[in-house]
Amino acid sequence: MKFTVIGTGNMGKALINGFLSKGILGSEDLFVFDVRKEATGAVAEQFGCHATDDVAEAVSGADYVLMAVKPQQFDKALEGLMPYVKDDAVIISIAAAVTVARIEKIAGASRKILRVMPNTPAQVGEGVAAVVPVRIEGEQKDFCIKLFETCGIVIECDEKTLDVIGCVSGTGPAYVMLFIEAMADAAVKHGIPRTTALKIAEQTVLGSGKLAFETGTHPAVLKDMVCSPGGTTIAGVAALEEAGFRNAVIKSVDAAYDRTCELATGK
Repeated sequence: MKFTVIGTGNMGKALINGFLSKGILGSEDLFVFDVRKEATGAVAEQFGCHATDDVAEAVSGADYVLMAVKPQQFDKALEGLMPYVKDDAVIISIAAAVTVARIEKIAGASRKILRVMPNTPAQVGEGVAAVVPVRIEGEQKDFCIKLFETCGIVIECDEKTLDVIGCVSGTGPAYVMLFIEAMADAAVKHGIPRTTALKIAEQTVLGSGKLAFETGTHPAVLKDMVCSPGGTTIAGVAALEEAGFRNAVIKSVDAAYDRTCELATGK
């Protein structure tokens, strides 16, 4: 098998790490290309895969071509490599707001396409990947699902759902990091050293997420379990509600979705 990754940014490297660490791909199967030659070389050295600064060499004969490039650079990048992609290759895109129709316009309406929206926790194997398979069946589809399961959970869906999921799981890590930072700042305000404060906040978020995920208990129930009558937690929850915490989170997802729609039109 030949698996080619175009683009070696943070997301590209996170996925490569997952694919290789779980043994779904071997380093001998993997080719990487980036317009930044130094980045290509660094990734090849880190993971022991093949590097090339020739896009034709990168994609010729590839069974899978993963496009890990920004939406604004996607069209030009795909146009540049399509003359060298074999007819039955699967084109995988992780570019936000780049629709299947947009890919088909460049690659052709008969191409096998997998549109994916991953997120950065894929770097530690705890990501979410929404996937839309188009004209991919049987062993190829199974392989694609297993490939992204190396980095976390996989949700198969349609395109509209993928865009919404992306505005929760794709952008969500940034919101969670803000929450962690704010929790740590509060601890520092009350005399906890910064490094200790960060560890406390990080572990609290990690443990709380794991508790909800593994027990399947609704978050409201888990919240109520902590909120003793007249206690400290309910006082804190009331302060969050007064500050519009829930509405702010909902509005953040709304804003991300609005921007997704803008990007889809090329703005």
